[in-house]
Amino acid sequence: MPRLFKIGSYIIYFWANENQPVEPVHVHVSEGNQSANATKIWLTSEGKCELCHNNSKIPSRYLYNIMRFIEANNIRIISEWEKYFGEVKFYR
Repeated sequence: MPRLFKIGSYIIYFWANENQPVEPVHVHVSEGNQSANATKIWLTSEGKCELCHNNSKIPSRYLYNIMRFIEANNIRIISEWEKYFGEVKFYR
């Protein structure tokens, strides 16, 4: 799974098996091991984040900071998504 960032004990990554057609741009966040069922965060066309679900049960104070970090790095994330999956579409 393509790993993008590490923030403290949390990793931000793409899950490689994103189905066909490829889902809109998003990242997974987990502490420790990567998992398909980890917290999922959509990126919007405006450069913002939307929480899809918090399956990793990341405490809200950490999740808020992680989402702000993702927003600050959205251009890099979108670029890496396009390189890896070959297409870009947004949740909204």
